[in-house]
Amino acid sequence: MSSLTYDLTLAGLSVGSAAALTGVGLIVTYRATGVLNFAHGAIAMVCAYALRQCVVEWGWPLWAGAVVTVLILAPVMGVVLERFVFRPLSVLGGDPAQTLVASIGVFVLLVGGAALLWGQGARDDAPELVSADPWGQLAVVLVLAAGVGAVIRRTRFGRELRAVVDDRGLAVLGGIDADRVAAAGWAFGAFTAGLTGVLLAPFVRLDPYGLPLLVMEVVAVAVAARMRSLPVAVVVALGIGVVQSQLTRLHPSGRGEPLLQAVGANLFVVALLVACLALPRIGTRDALPRTATARVPTPQGAWIVAVILFLIPLGFAGSDLHTSVQVPALGVVLLSLVVVTGRGGQISLGQAAYAGLGALFTALLAAGRFPALPRLPELAALALAVVLVAPLGLLTGWPAITRRGLALALATFAVGVGVSRFVLAQPYATSGLSLGRPAGFEGDRAYYVLELALLTLALLTAHALRRGRTGRALAAMRDHESGASAAGVQVPALKLLAFVAGAALAALGGGMLGMGLRAFDPTAYDPVRGLLWFAAVVVLGADSTLGALTAAALLVGLDAGARGGVAAALVGVLAVLMGRFPGGPYEAVRRLRPRRGARLTATGLRTRRRLQRALQAAAPPTAASGADAMHGQEPSTALPAATANTLTADPGSARPGTHRRADPDGAEQGRSRRSRLPAPHAADGAPPPILTTRKLQARYDGFTALDGVDLTVPPGRITAIIGPNGAGKTTLFHCLAGTVRPSHGRVHYGNRDITRLPAHARTRLGIARTFQQLAVFPTLTVAENVRVGAEQGRTTDPAAVDRALRLFALDGPLRDAPAAGLPTGTLRRVELARALAGTPSVLLLDEPAAGLDTAEVTALARILRALAADGTALLVVEHDLDLVADLAHVVHVMSAGRIIASGPPAHVLDTLDARETAV
Repeated sequence: MSSLTYDLTLAGLSVGSAAALTGVGLIVTYRATGVLNFAHGAIAMVCAYALRQCVVEWGWPLWAGAVVTVLILAPVMGVVLERFVFRPLSVLGGDPAQTLVASIGVFVLLVGGAALLWGQGARDDAPELVSADPWGQLAVVLVLAAGVGAVIRRTRFGRELRAVVDDRGLAVLGGIDADRVAAAGWAFGAFTAGLTGVLLAPFVRLDPYGLPLLVMEVVAVAVAARMRSLPVAVVVALGIGVVQSQLTRLHPSGRGEPLLQAVGANLFVVALLVACLALPRIGTRDALPRTATARVPTPQGAWIVAVILFLIPLGFAGSDLHTSVQVPALGVVLLSLVVVTGRGGQISLGQAAYAGLGALFTALLAAGRFPALPRLPELAALALAVVLVAPLGLLTGWPAITRRGLALALATFAVGVGVSRFVLAQPYATSGLSLGRPAGFEGDRAYYVLELALLTLALLTAHALRRGRTGRALAAMRDHESGASAAGVQVPALKLLAFVAGAALAALGGGMLGMGLRAFDPTAYDPVRGLLWFAAVVVLGADSTLGALTAAALLVGLDAGARGGVAAALVGVLAVLMGRFPGGPYEAVRRLRPRRGARLTATGLRTRRRLQRALQAAAPPTAASGADAMHGQEPSTALPAATANTLTADPGSARPGTHRRADPDGAEQGRSRRSRLPAPHAADGAPPPILTTRKLQARYDGFTALDGVDLTVPPGRITAIIGPNGAGKTTLFHCLAGTVRPSHGRVHYGNRDITRLPAHARTRLGIARTFQQLAVFPTLTVAENVRVGAEQGRTTDPAAVDRALRLFALDGPLRDAPAAGLPTGTLRRVELARALAGTPSVLLLDEPAAGLDTAEVTALARILRALAADGTALLVVEHDLDLVADLAHVVHVMSAGRIIASGPPAHVLDTLDARETAV
């Protein structure tokens, strides 16, 4: 027994050593560049193939092939990737969305390239660089980890590396060559990947798909080490390897035997699930494939062309028609990514798992092998499979509530790998399983017609989720999650909806794909396919249903008409170029195409001048247009001061420090001149509630940001908060808005305790906010931005949107313009209009004057006075003391998390001036 234990321990140390190498490489790359290299496994696979090519095919000595492969090829690949793929992305701003897609694109490109060069078959003759004795591998790992640790802690390069990780921009200003540091990190990371590949290849199947996935499964050791600690990564890797090896001596019996054996053989996958779903998450930056500009419209006539192309296969026969059957099915699967990723902005690297579950459940139901259910006809089995798989979307939807960016990408990838390993690839679920086609649709042509009908149904579903109120809410969540929550969007519920709908569509497409092939093939739904599908949808337009159909046709057609791997290589190239064309191929064509302005004929010019004169004669001159003319600005680009003049019947009556006398008649007349702003009263006609805090405290990692803050925000008054940076103003603001939960104290809205209410629930109660950094939704138009606030807020007035647009001079042609690219002054108006469209009682403004010029600030102050005169409670966090002195009724001064002074602005500001003079 002791001998068996010793032998199994040695075997576990061998596997753990390779996993530790992967962890060390991933951590070094991440610490040097901030990128989790999804292509690590693909680099390992390419190096393993290269060593085999040198030694087996060309007859080189093993040492020569190892030197060329591990010491030259692998580091050069890392430097090339840093120089030509990831450095341009960092120059463009280091958007984590594009970085993640580019990393997956490199993975897909290398996998496709390897399939083209060496074929897709498995190889079992990879040369053995180090003997099976694990002590050599373990020594290599320990020496590398110790050497890297010493370099990071004790050398100048290590200090530069830590500085770049902490703040790349500040490190560059300090004279550090961040590009050199990043190149060194990529070179070392690629070196460890190559070493991992050549060490693992002799003991596992060497093929373009299996080895990369095997290497990526051990990313759990890097996650467990929080992407920072090399010793933790090494210890975790060795420990999991030994435990997994020791579990092979167990022989469980009973119904759970197959599952327990699968767990024992895939312990790194279990560790991946635990690390990504249970441990504190990493990569909190937003890494969603969010579009930074307005969505590029679909070219005219594109849908007509698409319909014709999808009908053409009806005239095919033989193998061409049989291959075409896969296109509509894969199109439905990719539509699920359009809903989840394109419209909802959520990373989903596990859609292949839901497609596989759809095919598996359909086959089990049709064969009568599904527990507690009778045998069903194939079409009914497909429908029921969709219903059964849809709730399983919560497997990735639930983690998405609290995870974003890299953490969400890892969580969805882990779920996809787990389903593939423990369900789809296990004989207890799939042995002897076949899948037929529905009665009456056995032939390829008839089945293709059925697929077109189901594809149409899926397109209508995707269209419904991308249009209307739900579509606008999803787009708002994608563009700016915090802004969407502040506008009243129920972000957690919406995420769950996106993932559940995506799982249902993926299951439908997976079942269609299985019936088209007349078999359940687990390899058709492996996680590598999921990465390929994700990359294909993103590069061809994540929010485009036409892009999803195009991707399906390319993936099937290229691999069927040429050597396998062409489609993956093409998608990889497009994904690598994602940083230059984030809008996809449509934007690339638009940029490369020379711009030719449309020219009118002489008759057209005369007609336009006549129409302009007629419109000017019909429309009376407005104060807004006059103000714009005085400032020399276009009416739609600056906040017109005269527009704000129309909002107040008597601007002097709203001056700070004065009491506005109640006058029902006068108030009604004033409200008429104020474009009838909705009075923020409660539903029963009572005065609006007061927002108050009591003993509010907030802490971050032991630091006290708020220390016993008491604050009252009364209706009809403008309350301002000032103070130095770090005083706690922003934290207090977030506690009031619901984006941060205080550690102690209470927040009340009237008599209701809202301390634990999320931001969207507070918005629906009547507490709206704006952001210091503009929180607009760039892919929506101006009117759609405002409509989100009205739909998700508490108003039921259908005219609220038009009223808010008129109030801020956003009507006319500007209402249908995309928010992307509009000037700052206009976007401030859009954000305010969106907040007011929900008729709030309390308006929280975080530095509303940031980025505005003097005229815009003056006009903004007039609008805010008008809102206060209508009874709205306003809380303003502002650094412009002149604006505070001119605007506020009460000023609170914060310092070190406490309110140290309060009172009328003149008294408080004079006191501060006196203190500064004394100092």
